[in-house]
Amino acid sequence: MPTASHEPTSAPRSQPAAPTPQPSASASASASASERAYAALRDRVVSGALPGGTMLSEGEVADGLGMSRTPVREAFLRLQAEGWMQLFPKRGALVRPIEPDELAEVVEARHLVESAAVRTVTADDGATTSLVDSLRGLVAAQRAAAESADLDAFALLDVTFHQTIADAGGNSILTAFYSSLRDRQHRITARTVRAGQDRVETILAQHTALVDLVGAGDAAGFEAALAAHLGEIHRGIFGR
Repeated sequence: MPTASHEPTSAPRSQPAAPTPQPSASASASASASERAYAALRDRVVSGALPGGTMLSEGEVADGLGMSRTPVREAFLRLQAEGWMQLFPKRGALVRPIEPDELAEVVEARHLVESAAVRTVTADDGATTSLVDSLRGLVAAQRAAAESADLDAFALLDVTFHQTIADAGGNSILTAFYSSLRDRQHRITARTVRAGQDRVETILAQHTALVDLVGAGDAAGFEAALAAHLGEIHRGIFGR
């Protein structure tokens, strides 16, 4: 029988990959403007420049930032999703006030984390000395900010003071959790220091006392003083 001949089978030719769609220049510009509007508004809310209860209109914000209303609307939606604003159709966006329950929960969480950190730190002389040195430098910087009436810098330094205590505990999970409170803590402190110079002086005095307790290795004394500090400085400002 004749042998059937077999033609070699050629491999299928690969097709060129379809080009990846690129965003149009207008879409990129819109996204950039939206991000810019979001960052500007969020910073003003957290820093206290836009206090709780402020009503904003898309048009006013757009004019102030030199952009159209669309990116401002997108920024409003994003800030509402994060809990900073509440939108009212045809009226604008309301900056959500700091509620007493929110304040109480933030204060309680901060107290737990910072107290735990100091208990860890004061068991080690070297860690205690290092933390005290860092905190004394921050108190000095806060005092300088107070003397120059720079309340924005003072509030940021306050956040850094307490974050430094939390970080010193060396627990990465607690540190990450504490960092997640940073913007809320900043907003609360910014509102507090704007209530009057007496609050600023109280914070400086109490921070100095807290540092002294860390230096003395008195973790129990620090825990009690921190509770008094966090409770006293915000009293009468947020409805409690």
